[in-house]
Amino acid sequence: MTASRIAAAQREMRRRGIDALLVSVGSDLPYLTGYRAFPLERITALVLPADGEPVLFVPELEAPRVDTFVDVRSWTETADPHALIVEMLPGAGTIAVGDQMWASFLLAFQARLPTATFVNAEPLMASLRVRKEADEIAALREAALGVDRVADELLTVRFSGRTEREVSRIVSDLTLAAGHDSVSFAIVASGPNGSSPHHEASERTIRSGEPVVVDFGGRVHGYGSDTTRVYCVGDPPDGYEDAYAVLLAAQKAAVAAVRPGVTAGSIDTAARTVIDEAGYGEFFIHRTGHGIGLDAHEQPYLVDGNDQMIEAGMAFSIEPGIYMPDRWGMRIEDIVVATKDGVERLNRSTRAIRFVD
Repeated sequence: MTASRIAAAQREMRRRGIDALLVSVGSDLPYLTGYRAFPLERITALVLPADGEPVLFVPELEAPRVDTFVDVRSWTETADPHALIVEMLPGAGTIAVGDQMWASFLLAFQARLPTATFVNAEPLMASLRVRKEADEIAALREAALGVDRVADELLTVRFSGRTEREVSRIVSDLTLAAGHDSVSFAIVASGPNGSSPHHEASERTIRSGEPVVVDFGGRVHGYGSDTTRVYCVGDPPDGYEDAYAVLLAAQKAAVAAVRPGVTAGSIDTAARTVIDEAGYGEFFIHRTGHGIGLDAHEQPYLVDGNDQMIEAGMAFSIEPGIYMPDRWGMRIEDIVVATKDGVERLNRSTRAIRFVD
């Protein structure tokens, strides 16, 4: 599979007038080679010419863990890896650089190749990665089903009297037990903390009568999960269920708007219109969704003004939210995949408020 991705990347490079692709840490590397590098001060770099064979340069001490089909060349601790890599690069051509390459690495290459033109590889790589292949969708589906199981299992967990951090640890443990290879995040935001979309779980004790926003995800076979559900300890605050009905309708409208040929921005509009008309517009403070794959956040981004066309195979979140400062928050998040005929929800667990002890 990765060999075909190399060929597709080279075709796109030639179309864009790019002579070489230089990729270091980040998800572009495993997408092309199957190998994910540690983000270290010792450079790992894939050199892919527009015509020719790719070469992966790795530190000698990392070589034993590299499993890839491309030619691997290791460098020793006393070697100058930038000099070795530069030998494979065009001196005066256009070099596309992975957008997560460390600045110190890029500056070293620019100093050695002063007549080369360096451009951001993100548009090139995003054009390849944004449409998911069947095996990628299968991994995303497996990941989604795993976090769905966790969301259901949390109904048996006592929230009241525990700190956010304690519940976050439980969420993480359950996610690993559900088959995830790793946990990327486990947001647990209770009461007024729920009004901060990216709240970091704290030592705050969860109390009766409080809603709790739980947003968590990780990786399965390298591909991400990301879901948000709302739990409530006892009866919710006044007006909370009414606002939640609006949010549920907004999420449903956004999912219904997904199909090939619409813009990413129009999906945001579908959710935002419902929330605006109900009088909560100023409290919906983020975009409606983001792409997901090897990265937790990648293209397409569902935000007002984004004219990127949705295509079959694109995978992204649908996650409108309402956040009342210093009072409470709410968000419903599912991962969906655009299909030839419309949309597939990967997350299937109930979106209703979940009542817990």
